Amino acid sequence: MKMTFRWYGDSDPIPLKYIKQIPNCSGIMAMMDDFEAGQVWDKEIFGKFVKRVNDAGLEVEVIESINVHEDIKMGLPTRDKYIENYKESIKNVAECGVKVVVYNFMPVFDWLKTDLAKVLADGSNTLYYNDKDLKGLTPQALVESTIKNSGGFSLPGWEPERLKELERVLEIYKDIDEEKLLANYKYFLEGIIPTCEKYGVRMAVHPDDPAWPVFGIPRISHSLEQFDRILSLVDSPANSLCLCTGSLGTDSNYKVADAIRHFGERGRIACAHVRNIKHIGNKEFYESAHYSDCGSLDMFEIMKALYDTSPDVYIRPDHGRMIWDEKGRAGYGLYDRALGLTYLNGLWEAIDKMSK
Repeated sequence: MKMTFRWYGDSDPIPLKYIKQIPNCSGIMAMMDDFEAGQVWDKEIFGKFVKRVNDAGLEVEVIESINVHEDIKMGLPTRDKYIENYKESIKNVAECGVKVVVYNFMPVFDWLKTDLAKVLADGSNTLYYNDKDLKGLTPQALVESTIKNSGGFSLPGWEPERLKELERVLEIYKDIDEEKLLANYKYFLEGIIPTCEKYGVRMAVHPDDPAWPVFGIPRISHSLEQFDRILSLVDSPANSLCLCTGSLGTDSNYKVADAIRHFGERGRIACAHVRNIKHIGNKEFYESAHYSDCGSLDMFEIMKALYDTSPDVYIRPDHGRMIWDEKGRAGYGLYDRALGLTYLNGLWEAIDKMSK
């Protein structure tokens, strides 16, 4: 297992030296906003980014921001050009040491919350979702609200270039159901997986967040059955999962630890985003501290399942609350994520010693 920490590069207020000071943090899961979706990742630019991180004593073996162009998801004629660009990007980052590429196949929206800074009883604030808040809200209004409340920070999945043609894209998706989206997904995987196998890169698909369709737009990456289908589209270790506990856990009936065992025993978990959430109603939840009793997920069982089935997995603590008056990118402050990483380290050490 390698414990990591997401870092956004130049736009991140958290310096690399702070991340290096977190015990047992081997490296970062990298986010870069230098390249738009569909654009080739320039090897020289990315190589300088990697060297900067390496010079701080950290690794860059996982990246999270080679975004899939919307034309690929929609199956438009232009998709072949963007798939070729994606293959070139995989080659370039692999030659700089990357082993896992985290991505998603969520149409239009990436993760979705209805409040980016809900104040909790202890005075901290956190990401919050209530499905009722979407009633009567248009997708355009949601985008405007999210960007307005972002605190001036870029948000992954809400990049301006991705949303500038929102109305056109939404119109096209009216004719795309789950089966069509899955067929487009298969076409994408068939195009890129041979390149991944050649260069030793594993693609790790991130689950839908939340784990259900929104605004009538299809979503195909959240249930156990859906992930089984995705892995069977191209049966290769290079076609794997990013097991995000907080995304899967948005469905209160989902047994996250069981899902980890199901896919981990098949060797198909390339990395994991580990966080806790607290259910407070039907399709209503907030992102809690990582400690089990603070939320609705059993973090011990989750880490035990990862330990038992995916011992070489890359892990990072996922979204944290804003605590101790910290200001920063929603979900990605330093303090609560560092606490979360330390807690996950403690669970892993305890499980390891109990197993010997």
